[in-house]
Amino acid sequence: MPELPPAAVLEADVAVAGAGAAGLYAALCAAREGAHVALVSATPLAQTASYWAQGGLAATLAADDSFELHLRDTEQAGRGLVRRSAAETLVREAPERVRDLQALGVRFDADRLGRLALGLEGGHSVRRVVHAGGSATGRRVVRQLSALAAAEPRIDVLEGARVQALWCSDGRCRGLACDDARVIAAHAVVIATGGAAALWSRTTNPPGSQGVGLLLAHTAGAALADLELLQFHPTAVMGVAGREGFLVTEAIRGEGATLHDVTGERFVDELAPRDEVARAIERRLRETGERAVGLDMRAIDPARFPNVVSALREAGVDPTRELIPVAPAAHYMMGGIVTDLNGRSTLPGLYAVGESSCTGLHGANRLASNSLSECFVFAWRAVADALSAPPPAHAPARAGELQALRELPTPPSASPQTRAALWQDAGIVRSEQGLRRLLEDEHPLARLIARCALMRTESRGAHLREDFPERDQRFDLRHIVVVGSGEELSVQSWS
Repeated sequence: MPELPPAAVLEADVAVAGAGAAGLYAALCAAREGAHVALVSATPLAQTASYWAQGGLAATLAADDSFELHLRDTEQAGRGLVRRSAAETLVREAPERVRDLQALGVRFDADRLGRLALGLEGGHSVRRVVHAGGSATGRRVVRQLSALAAAEPRIDVLEGARVQALWCSDGRCRGLACDDARVIAAHAVVIATGGAAALWSRTTNPPGSQGVGLLLAHTAGAALADLELLQFHPTAVMGVAGREGFLVTEAIRGEGATLHDVTGERFVDELAPRDEVARAIERRLRETGERAVGLDMRAIDPARFPNVVSALREAGVDPTRELIPVAPAAHYMMGGIVTDLNGRSTLPGLYAVGESSCTGLHGANRLASNSLSECFVFAWRAVADALSAPPPAHAPARAGELQALRELPTPPSASPQTRAALWQDAGIVRSEQGLRRLLEDEHPLARLIARCALMRTESRGAHLREDFPERDQRFDLRHIVVVGSGEELSVQSWS
């Protein structure tokens, strides 16, 4: 590749990597403040992982809800690992972000009087989940924000481009390089590339959710944390051609759907937090030798969840007449790039929001629908912080610096062998023997996950060690952190 001159560098106030809910909202918030934004999206807009999100936004909006109730539910679901300051921020600011999304044209479901129709999901003590189109919330939100971003003159959308490396010099992040040779210089870079659940062979996530942003940040020296804490969604479709891993939203259980084993017996509280339900299903499958349990939604009005019903019918399953075969699947990584409450990573100039980040909000087990709220609350805070300070002084690119940046390898994709190994050795039930096998895996993020999981010698939330089956109070509010660009670990408490 011939060397490109420094003039070929694109200039922006804010560069956003990832065009899911968090990235789109960050870009729009920055543009509304007059900033010039470069938005990098590996896929065409409205085809990101957020597009498929069936859950909603958790926010304290009901008369019978309160700040204290939402905070309590979040902390109880997080199993003694939730960073209280992050949870307080989320609970306090989520209602305003819902109102802002409405002002941006997102139409949330309402009753005949025009009041928001709030759903009930696992771990919530009251109805507080805002939906759009029943279980099509991600689709509706991302579609609207994508249209706004495409029409916004202050946002340059780079579709079909993948971030290859972060541009760092003089101890801070000053931009990024794409795999099509474009380099973006920016006062602030926001990583919003999503999570890593597609590293596991059985997953609800699209293939691209393999922790690319985490590896970019790690290579640049930013800290990662809580990589051992991967949430398994209890009800992913099993054994249905064309719909393997299709997520059946928790909101359906909130409306009364039930879970049954092969004998027809109900065996779990369907609205318990996700870690409890996933473990109960896994335990029943091991006892019976079956591959799936049955989700019974025959008493649920199909008009409430049209995309779930239509997707299943297209695959040959009629949920109004028969039980849906479901089993747990890798769904959401609570860990990610360590950030403060303003989205700042440990590398100056680099921010992370959404599932790429780790504020400590979710603890060891994410409360349902807190994640979409997190996207908007912390994207807004990150942009506000990035634009509040005067832009840093940047020296011109040094000779050969851009060429060297463009020649850095892109973060690797996981092989089928790595994905199978993570499901086997870092799945719902883990052991020292299996995790040590993963230390030899070819994928760097798989090795880091195994190292973190080995250090957490207890069972807590989504992390179940059969050799350490009890929760250890010495790990309360203690996060396992990958320090710098190597594999050094530390255990930290966050205020």
